[in-house]
Amino acid sequence: MSNFQKKLEEIIRVDHAGEFGAKVIYDGQMVALKMKKDYETLKIVKHMKEQENVHYDYFNAEIKKQKIRPTLMQPIWRVGGFALGFFTALADKKAAMVCTTAVEETIDEHYQEQIKFLEKEDKFLDEQQKVEATNLKEKIKKFRDEELEHRDIAYDNHAADLKCFTPLSAFIKCTTKFAIAVSKRI
Repeated sequence: MSNFQKKLEEIIRVDHAGEFGAKVIYDGQMVALKMKKDYETLKIVKHMKEQENVHYDYFNAEIKKQKIRPTLMQPIWRVGGFALGFFTALADKKAAMVCTTAVEETIDEHYQEQIKFLEKEDKFLDEQQKVEATNLKEKIKKFRDEELEHRDIAYDNHAADLKCFTPLSAFIKCTTKFAIAVSKRI
């Protein structure tokens, strides 16, 4: 297997894990918001979750089609992501929105790195690899745009007004970066 193919598998594995994590974060938020009867915020979160479902479905199909092993950490990401979503939404609508801004800003950086890699490698690829890389790059760009939309929605819903915005955001970004690093390898 070429280095390029190994990198593509890593990209698909980690993005599959990340989109899975986003889905379960929103699942946790939705449970807490229903408990709190905060139907206004629930509507916002449902919209974002619907887009995350599409992202996840794409990477899940790629995992199956290309016979790539998903991260072994998925059971831990399921529990951790759900808990993160649940407790931030239970604490405060703004805390739930901070969770979204932090995760989406981290994913934005992560997706930008992947796009740069795919663009840089393009000149070294054969025609089949170019098609595969271009298709993946276009999906990542589309998903990145939607992640940025989620970030903007969260800021529009006063994420930055939470008194503990900076430490909570830093904690969630650090946790997300850790999950990305681990999912690349395990």
